Amino acid sequence: MKKVLFIALLAMLISSPISAQQFQKGSSAVNLGVGFGTALGGLGTGRPAISGSFEHGLWEAGPGVISLGGYIGNTGYRYKTEGYTQKWNYTVIGARGAYHLHSFETVPQLDPYAGLMLGYNIASYSVTGGYTGPNSYGSGLGYSFFLGARWFFTDNIAAFAELGYGVSVINAGVSFKF
Repeated sequence: MKKVLFIALLAMLISSPISAQQFQKGSSAVNLGVGFGTALGGLGTGRPAISGSFEHGLWEAGPGVISLGGYIGNTGYRYKTEGYTQKWNYTVIGARGAYHLHSFETVPQLDPYAGLMLGYNIASYSVTGGYTGPNSYGSGLGYSFFLGARWFFTDNIAAFAELGYGVSVINAGVSFKF
């Protein structure tokens, strides 16, 4: 059943006429993604990061627009030996700003952007068993730079990919513009 739904959705996206406009002043977007790789530490087995972000185009600037919004993401790790199990959980909450470049008029489906994020990493740690060693992964403020792009299949639905720091180094997923 899942395969049938996926194929039907893919067919609708491919057969839809592409007349998407790039991200503009007044546009809003929600990104839902899955990420891999992290700079947050963690040993052992990790689960893929999940994240969500929102942005709104506020100012036209040169050949593009500046957007502001928010970000939340979560990932975690587990390290297990015969004597103990350690678990780390990371949640990053932040404010993001991005510059969306509009110099690609011949490819209106493409929305390249770069930005900055100021966030707070909420780290939690637990251990069961006999481990008494140090845990050096704590909560704190952080910042990041990121590069990304969206490819619009319709006026409101896009795939996106980002490279930068959040709860993952590489993040990809679906974006909804409204």
